Amino acid sequence: MAKKYDFLFKLLLIGDSGVGKTCLIIRFAEDNFNSTYISTIGIDFKVKTIDVDGKKVKLQVWDTAGQERFKTITTAYYRGAMGIILVYDITDEKSFENIQNWMKSIKENASAGVSQMLLGNKCDIEGKRKVLKETGAGLAERHGIRFFETSAKSSINVEEVSRDCDFITDLPPQTGKEVKITSSAAKSPSKCVIL
Repeated sequence: MAKKYDFLFKLLLIGDSGVGKTCLIIRFAEDNFNSTYISTIGIDFKVKTIDVDGKKVKLQVWDTAGQERFKTITTAYYRGAMGIILVYDITDEKSFENIQNWMKSIKENASAGVSQMLLGNKCDIEGKRKVLKETGAGLAERHGIRFFETSAKSSINVEEVSRDCDFITDLPPQTGKEVKITSSAAKSPSKCVIL
């Protein structure tokens, strides 16, 4: 059976339990939201194929359990990931404080130079905000990584994260050719180089 994609990228979402990793992945892969999800046990993944300059790019987006008891299982998946997305809940200060621990885990378990991004999720709940947007952006800037605030529920910035040029161009070498990232929702294509 012939493969139905030109490139395969493995992305991993990590963060504390309850920050909305599963909801973000389901919003991204299926454009759906359900507030009754139960905690991920171990690890799970969804697949979405996107078009990149006429090439089919298959994204495997891995959803990790945030509970401490699953850390041994989930850290094994760091190796081989081309991108790791750290997620915290803007209404939960502790989940933001724990991002430092997650970054340490990446340093200890992931391939050197793996691309990273920081997401402050649940930005639709502004009235319960505990972590200022500037605080999240500042942490990302100090670590030299991209930052977005997202909402799986309201679908805020979910597609933008998947199309972010800086994030994609930080991935390990694949083609060395310039491509355009396009989406039916995009107002105009962005030029990037998939290295």
